[in-house]
Amino acid sequence: MLQLVRTLLPALCALTVLLLQAPGANAQEQSGLDSWYRVTEVNPGLGAPPGNIDRTTPRSSLESFLFRADAEEWGQAAHMLDLSAIPPDEQAKVGPERAEQFATLLDRRIIIDWYDLRDRPDAVDARTTDAPMAGEPRRSLLLWYVKLGDRPVPIRINRIKPAVGEPVWLVSRQTVMSLPALAEAYGPTEFELMLPEPLRQKAFWGLRWYEVGAFPLVVLITTLVGFLFNKAMSKGLGRTHRDSPTSMLVATRGPLTLAVVTLTMSVLTSKVFVFSGRIDTVLSPLIILGFVVATLWLIVNVADVILSRLVNFDDEELAAMGDGMEQRRNVATRISAARRAVIVIVVLVGAGITINEASVMRSLGVSLLAGAGTATIILAYAGRNVLTNIMASLQIALNQSARIGDKVIYQGRFCTVERIHFTFVQLRVWTGSRLVVPVVDFVSEPFENWTMKEHFLIEQVVLRLSHKADIEALRRKYEQILDDMDVPEDRAEDRGVYVKGHDVFGQEVVFLVPTPDPNLAWTMACEVREALLKEARKLDDEAQAIFPEATPAEAA
Repeated sequence: MLQLVRTLLPALCALTVLLLQAPGANAQEQSGLDSWYRVTEVNPGLGAPPGNIDRTTPRSSLESFLFRADAEEWGQAAHMLDLSAIPPDEQAKVGPERAEQFATLLDRRIIIDWYDLRDRPDAVDARTTDAPMAGEPRRSLLLWYVKLGDRPVPIRINRIKPAVGEPVWLVSRQTVMSLPALAEAYGPTEFELMLPEPLRQKAFWGLRWYEVGAFPLVVLITTLVGFLFNKAMSKGLGRTHRDSPTSMLVATRGPLTLAVVTLTMSVLTSKVFVFSGRIDTVLSPLIILGFVVATLWLIVNVADVILSRLVNFDDEELAAMGDGMEQRRNVATRISAARRAVIVIVVLVGAGITINEASVMRSLGVSLLAGAGTATIILAYAGRNVLTNIMASLQIALNQSARIGDKVIYQGRFCTVERIHFTFVQLRVWTGSRLVVPVVDFVSEPFENWTMKEHFLIEQVVLRLSHKADIEALRRKYEQILDDMDVPEDRAEDRGVYVKGHDVFGQEVVFLVPTPDPNLAWTMACEVREALLKEARKLDDEAQAIFPEATPAEAA
């Protein structure tokens, strides 16, 4: 038995080694297959490629194409395209046409990031280890996205390996097949073709001479169209009408003006002048942003007009007391909060649409979607106070601690809640002045709400009287004063005169003033105080002293 084991052991070891090595060899072979796309022959209809082109790396292949394009050698430039989808007998004719179309597309819609384009055959990204494909050979690279109708068309360059010869980098077959449609969408317009040849020559910064003059002209025409449209919608509107929150015409004027301006810019830059990629990468996201903002702005303004017609947000009317007013204040505050929530949702949706559309075109060579995470962190840190105030304003609406039209005492001021905005609460002080308070400060600091729950209030009038003062005589005058005022008869139990304290200067007497309405409470308390002081002076003159005798120094 032992002899049998000794005989089989070398064979088992050899088999184990073979099994362990097989996956590795397989993986190596598979890795080699994944490094390029295999074809039988590269562009057989074009013949042998010229010796002055270099297609071994992504960068060298595109550089060779641009050199041939600048010299208008379209037959040689066609060797940098993958024409495998075109029959070999048609490649010699179709290839130069597609090369010219690709050159036009590069000039008008694509900005090549030469820093990101690798100058090595395997296109390995050796600069970072965080990228998903870092350290891995590449067989396809995305250069850009170009929007064609409702879909984005990827512009790629692929690594192709013929049966005989070294692999080369070529513009992908799918991109080549899309070039006719892209050329029709972004090629020279009829107006451009009518321009003199010198105006279509290169000027500076990759621009043509007609673009240098056409861009300011487009901006001027767009501004003039927007101004005239706005004036046409404003014709006949007086200031009162213009400021009316219930005017649908006023609400739609701003959004429609922005939409017309954006539409004018879009038509001019797509039908009259097709600008190069350096200008288009700025204009295209701005046009998308203009349409999105105009649409969302129109939705918010129309909703505001509808709400203003259905619900009264006038704080003066909401502050009135009576049957149903409590419910009206609740409804007005909740609808105001719902409006703010809708605005937040609308802004987020608009930002998402803009980022998604702009990232499709990789505006300015940087994908906005890729940088959305970092941008979100930066914006969240910079706007943390704004976000905190927005959440606090929604908190007020949910807990109903303060509603539009409520009477509150804030920092010793008698105020009416006029508006609850995203970041601040607008209070109208009894003097008519406005107090603007950040929502966070308003929520975090205690305040008295005189309108919450019950609208009946008891005000206090405090007088400092002498120890010898006849309180009973002043109490009779107090009852007479209240009988002469508009004090609720069914709240007689809320009346009262009480000595709440005393010190060396005299006694402190509280006179209670029941009031029917928070809107009248402060005024009634002032009137009662004035009448009591008047009666106290009479008693002080007729009999013994009512008021304590103290010098200013003693009082201090």
